[in-house]
Amino acid sequence: MIEYRALTPMKHSIILLLGLMSGTLVYSAERPNILWILGEDASPHIGCYGEKLIKTPHLDKLASEGIRFENAFVTCPVCSPSRSAMVTGMYQTTLGVHNHRSQNENGKGGGYPPYFDSYRLPVKSIPELLREAGYFVTNGSGPACKKNGKTDYNFTTPNALYDGADWRKAGDKPFFAQIQLKGGKSRNKRQSTVDASKVKLPPYYPDHPVLREDWAVYLNSWIDQDRQVGEIMESLAEAGVAENTVVFFLTDHGVSHARGKQFLYEEGIRVPLIVRFPDGRSAATVRNDLVIHIDLAATSLALAGIKIPDRLQGVDLFAKDYQPRNHVITARDRCDETVEILRSVRTKRYKYIRNFMSHVPHLQPSQYKDGKEIVQTIKQLHAGGKLNELQSRLLVVPRPLEELYDLKNDPHETINLAAQPKHAKRLAGLRASLADWMIESRDLGLFPEPLLEDFGRASGNKYQVLRSKLSRGALRSLLSAVEAAERGEVAGLNDTDPSIRFWTATWAGVNKKRSLTEELKALLDDDHEAIQISAALALCRMKTDTDRAIAVLVKHLDSSNPITGMYAIRGIEWSGVRNAETMIAANKAAKGKYEFTRRIGRRLQNQHW
Repeated sequence: MIEYRALTPMKHSIILLLGLMSGTLVYSAERPNILWILGEDASPHIGCYGEKLIKTPHLDKLASEGIRFENAFVTCPVCSPSRSAMVTGMYQTTLGVHNHRSQNENGKGGGYPPYFDSYRLPVKSIPELLREAGYFVTNGSGPACKKNGKTDYNFTTPNALYDGADWRKAGDKPFFAQIQLKGGKSRNKRQSTVDASKVKLPPYYPDHPVLREDWAVYLNSWIDQDRQVGEIMESLAEAGVAENTVVFFLTDHGVSHARGKQFLYEEGIRVPLIVRFPDGRSAATVRNDLVIHIDLAATSLALAGIKIPDRLQGVDLFAKDYQPRNHVITARDRCDETVEILRSVRTKRYKYIRNFMSHVPHLQPSQYKDGKEIVQTIKQLHAGGKLNELQSRLLVVPRPLEELYDLKNDPHETINLAAQPKHAKRLAGLRASLADWMIESRDLGLFPEPLLEDFGRASGNKYQVLRSKLSRGALRSLLSAVEAAERGEVAGLNDTDPSIRFWTATWAGVNKKRSLTEELKALLDDDHEAIQISAALALCRMKTDTDRAIAVLVKHLDSSNPITGMYAIRGIEWSGVRNAETMIAANKAAKGKYEFTRRIGRRLQNQHW
């Protein structure tokens, strides 16, 4: 099949393209090179986005030569789910790769060989599609690209995704390259040139020297990242490919601060996005439409003349029939050993956040976060009664089930409008939009992870768990059951769906439903270990039959499902029970095979007994 198509980014020329039977275009003499420059842990605190304390001339120049997106977001505010979504063009929650570092074979993820086959990526990634179309695909670290760049994907592939690290080795082929920059992780206090005394922190942080200094060092990392972008652009020119390379610049999520990375506030999910075309198309323009980083996948395939697979959930940002979104959806799930489920809907003006685990604080125990001096300082100030109500919100429980913010009048998201009657209609509409998205996108987040791990193994991978049309009804029922359990309804304890039993037992314990003691005791013998753990923790929360409950939790440390073992030691941590048996369990967990189980075990070992 011979097809003629206009390749508008390349001087609007008509290119002869040769397609395969699949309709995927695989050869063209003038296809553009495509470069993704991806920084880490950084929000849009650069000159072209309005930052005044630092100068970023190279990024500002890139924006002046291209298109700057004012409202760009990630699908998840932590690296591995975000990167997994970006490189597939699909939501991490649809693929089942939504739990941070959950699916790999190096011990950080599931770490148990019987589950490895279910971690294989069930769809073709963007690098694979571009390679099939004749592109040389690379992933390099830093401007020099002398070594492989960060991937951190929550999946495995049977073959290498990339041909190498250095795009300069493409030869006569067009290249698709990713260049990874440390970005906000490149923090050197000794070399910081930013005056911390001039830093003005958001109002949700205390004005404290430790936090101001940390923010100054973070801003300084942008100076270094800007220099690296300049080096990359210079290397393109020196290699003679700048005039045939489309450049994308963005970060994998927002700044790694207490309310940034891992959370769905603007500080965590809003990122810079700049796109520069070699022909100067739309130079120095600003787009205010809502975009999300998985759009890079569809856009890059379109630039290469490749048919966009129907499964992709991003869109071509420069398509002739492009239609701006009404909203974008973001999601956060387990990060390392910290179990969490957050979802948000962000329109041009409003942000809706749904807290599915409102019974635990935002800043749950976390080896990663607790190791930061800023978090330690915030917790010390809170313990000393030196934080105001706004600054304390990350540490108090319960959290509101729903949050609603007017970003026009409240850009720092400080005033929760969810309980105000005048916003009831808007709240209901955003709530419905989220529910519809969760069902239509087949969001796997509400499935308790120990169950989902086994479901994925049985189905071949997690992506297949909800592929049938009937599954949409099951997911809607699960969402309704979670909402009912939060309200204190308990019918779900006897439901045939184990996920519904899990959530109902969880909330029965949170809500101290002591009248359900016998039903919860019966669930200690449930067919599914995850439900036994949920019931055991519920009984501990109600201080009822705790000896038997703890025995159940201890038993499941030896589960063949490593996620179950992590949930078991997590249950002991949240139970509040500290005795000889739980100390033995902590010591055992600290030496376990699964990294995140070990983290909880070590944390328990260090507590005062």
